[in-house]
Amino acid sequence: MIESDPVGFIALLAAMSAAVYLTRAGGYWLIGRVTIGPRLRRMLNALPGAVIAATIAPILVQGGLRAVLAMGAAAGTMYLWRKDFAAVAAGVAAAAGAFALGL
Repeated sequence: MIESDPVGFIALLAAMSAAVYLTRAGGYWLIGRVTIGPRLRRMLNALPGAVIAATIAPILVQGGLRAVLAMGAAAGTMYLWRKDFAAVAAGVAAAAGAFALGL
């Protein structure tokens, strides 16, 4: 498709880029006109955790025991030391160990 219509590809890319920019800029514009009370602030503070949970849930469901062990190791490391790199390393090590054990 790209080889046969490079102009269409560029137009499609420009349209997608404009849509992403407009939604992001529109969100900033919209939130600037909303009064942020304590209830909305709590919701906005909880939003990153909800996004992470929604990302991780399918991995845990489809990944089986190996994924559960890796996520548990990463979460435990993050809880104890609050170091992102250490949590990633612990998760990878747990997944590799589970794989080596045939889990």
